[in-house]
Amino acid sequence: MSRGWLGGALAVLLLAAGSYALYRHFEPRPLPPGVLYGNGHVEGTEVRVAAQVDGQVVASTLVEGEPVAAGAPLVRIDAADHEIAVRQARADLGAVQADAVALEDQLGTWRHHLQTAKRQLERYGKLGARDLASRQQIDDAENRQREALGRVRTLEAQLEANRARQEAATQRLALAESHLAKTVVRAPLAATVLVKAIEPGEVVQPGQTLAVLVDLTELELTVYLPEVEIGKLQLGAPARVRVDAYPERDFRARIKRIDQRAQFTPREVHMPEERVRMVFGVTLAIANPEGVLKPGMPADAWIRWDPDASWPQTLWIPR
Repeated sequence: MSRGWLGGALAVLLLAAGSYALYRHFEPRPLPPGVLYGNGHVEGTEVRVAAQVDGQVVASTLVEGEPVAAGAPLVRIDAADHEIAVRQARADLGAVQADAVALEDQLGTWRHHLQTAKRQLERYGKLGARDLASRQQIDDAENRQREALGRVRTLEAQLEANRARQEAATQRLALAESHLAKTVVRAPLAATVLVKAIEPGEVVQPGQTLAVLVDLTELELTVYLPEVEIGKLQLGAPARVRVDAYPERDFRARIKRIDQRAQFTPREVHMPEERVRMVFGVTLAIANPEGVLKPGMPADAWIRWDPDASWPQTLWIPR
């Protein structure tokens, strides 16, 4: 009887010990002092490269996953029609400029005639006052001055109109040259090709997406933290990020942006009990000089809000 009692007591003790061990194993492990935790997905700033002129794609250097330098040619669109437009615009501008030269020459000539006519009229006027010139001579001198003045004014108006035509022709040439330059589509920044949207032989229209680029040197991660924690955070505060692909490596980050409005926790947050809370989005800028992090990777983040706290040797995910 005593043996049975002892055996039962021992079983109860073992069960209690096992329960306590399980409890301690699954007991929530608090975060290190001065550190907050969040999770999300790595994101990159995507840049959509679009065609600015229409035409057939004749060449492409786009390869998904490959880096491109800022200003590197990505796509070349058939330039034949745009080259014709440039030649025509240059010819039109040249013709208007030639007209201007001719008008300047004529204006110079008629201005000389006007000065001569004025001197003759003045001379005949003086002679007429002494009865040494006839009324007919004076009238002829007045007519010559009037004709020269009319020609000068007409040529000046034509020259002014020509200047306006030159300006319009210059603008048409600049537009044609701009369109021609845009037949070579270049990378707006040093980035990595995320999406290749066209192939050689396709005809594109202005505004059509040719590729999507992403700058992998600095990625972003948005985590969502309870409202009560937001007051602890400041822009520039350090953080560390870890992804499943590199479980032993911590990536350096900093707080780049803190949302000004609270929201209900987004659905993608992993812990269901947090989805009913009001939270603030906190965006981290992640240094990624080697380009090993990729957009879409799930990530865990630890933010050190207390500048006096030190980073622990090991970071863990709170349960």
